[in-house]
Amino acid sequence: MKGHEFGAAVRQLRENTAPETVGLSVGRRRTQGLRREELGDLAGMSADYVRRLEQGRSHPSAGVVNAIARALRTGRADYERLCALAGYAAADGQVPDEIGPGATRLLERFTDTPMFVSDAAMNLVAVNSAFLALGHWHLTGDPWEWNIAWRTFCDPFNDFKQSVDDATDHEAILAAQLRSARLRYPADASLAALVDEMRSRSRLFDSLWRTPRPVVAYESSAAFIHPDVGAVTLVGSLLAVPGDDLAALMLTAAPGSADAARLAEIVAVAGEPAVIRVGQPGPG
Repeated sequence: MKGHEFGAAVRQLRENTAPETVGLSVGRRRTQGLRREELGDLAGMSADYVRRLEQGRSHPSAGVVNAIARALRTGRADYERLCALAGYAAADGQVPDEIGPGATRLLERFTDTPMFVSDAAMNLVAVNSAFLALGHWHLTGDPWEWNIAWRTFCDPFNDFKQSVDDATDHEAILAAQLRSARLRYPADASLAALVDEMRSRSRLFDSLWRTPRPVVAYESSAAFIHPDVGAVTLVGSLLAVPGDDLAALMLTAAPGSADAARLAEIVAVAGEPAVIRVGQPGPG
């Protein structure tokens, strides 16, 4: 199965790579992307071997994975995904935590929508002022105080309430995200320490780590208890930020609802819209 998934990923990347981005002329083409022959030339292998890889009939070496990634000039997230599908650790196993222009634009454009951007280990990297205005993220001085998984399983927020069903969905999402991150970044000591500490502190997380729940949808709702406005129920939707291996979470209220009115009141007193870099990726 992994071989077919790796082959499908290579084919998708090949077909979505513009020739000019890898130094080839565009010319007249019947299909978009690169031809197998072109990928083979760039990666130093035959077109037939590329075909066998894409069909899942040949297992690549770590060197072949690296050659394909270099040839296609993949972003970090795609490179890590290819390595994981081929069963290898990436050459650089550290979780990236730099917020790129795409994630920054999201935070800048949705000024009336509470949002944060997190890395693959679920450490918050940046937030907007509307998110901080919710007033629920009280700092504790703990090394992982900006990690959403840690705060959910080991150090819960007092002003954040979920139903049993929503909490179940939220927990499954976080555990799945961390399992995926450990697969892609096996050399990241801080991520390994986070997972080990969470497994020792939280029986629930340890159970989810050993027996994952299926993730049905990457969103759940919660009531945020604001000190001045009271409870406002928002739906959190998790969005991938391709290329940087980051994720953005948007918190929205039902249009025209009392929650939407309360959220607007909260955001109105949040001050000038701003993007704030926050967090530390673990102890130290």
